Amino acid sequence: MTYLREARALATATIVNYVPFVRAFLNDRFGKGRVTLSRLCAGDVVRFAQRQAQRMQPKRAKLLTAALRSFLRYARYRGDITLDLSAAVPVVANWAMPSIPRGIAPDQTRQLLASIDRRSKTGLRDYAILLLLARLGLRAGEVVSLELGDIDWSAGRLCVRGKSTQCNELPLPADVGKAIATYLIRGRPRSTCRRVFLRARAPITGFSGPSGVGSVVRHAIQHAGIDAPTRGAHQFRHGLATEMLCHGASLGEIGELLGHQHPQTTTIYTKVDIKALRTLAVPWPGGVQ
Repeated sequence: MTYLREARALATATIVNYVPFVRAFLNDRFGKGRVTLSRLCAGDVVRFAQRQAQRMQPKRAKLLTAALRSFLRYARYRGDITLDLSAAVPVVANWAMPSIPRGIAPDQTRQLLASIDRRSKTGLRDYAILLLLARLGLRAGEVVSLELGDIDWSAGRLCVRGKSTQCNELPLPADVGKAIATYLIRGRPRSTCRRVFLRARAPITGFSGPSGVGSVVRHAIQHAGIDAPTRGAHQFRHGLATEMLCHGASLGEIGELLGHQHPQTTTIYTKVDIKALRTLAVPWPGGVQ
């Protein structure tokens, strides 16, 4: 993990996601016997990757292959293997922008927020979390890792640590700031933990991972009885980007808010603005048939 964090500069969430894949690969190859990396061959890598990828969605299969490549490069770096077995990891087919992002609609977001019972401490927490997702498009992991020192109340700004270790500063909308402040004053349990959002049950500490925020979203949607596109937190990110695009924001502005490192990542949202895309369509020769 130290190699991935320091030499590869990978985010903690990425490292956590890699570990189960590597463990499964080693267990598949060596079982309960002694792990001898020098015995690995390209066939072991290919068979495992192909067999596992068949059961996965493309996005998760790509995470699997990335984890294997990273592990095999590290094994070679340590001298445990001599060949570059990372080159044997198959490439997962990935058609560019295969589907339209499934974003939650603005009226559904308003209905969801209105359904939260802010008379309870848990409700105050969940309301603030949902506002962060809806108004700033944060990833679940970014909400989880948010710490008390990341909020500059006097400047009205928020330091968000995304997939990289760099801090992305975002303006803190007044309603979001008010929701967080109300939770900190009236809803947050006493704790030495510096995370902004804490578990409601013992042990009183921060969420262990993005799944904690996912659980908040899922329960809120179920309670509100909303027919949302998905049950996950990412739909708010897609919904915000879609809404910004429909109101004239540029892809650059959307990418900056969402913390995209590469411009190509933001171009997927051009598929949701059907009205704008229709203006680019070439008229059919001879008129409408």
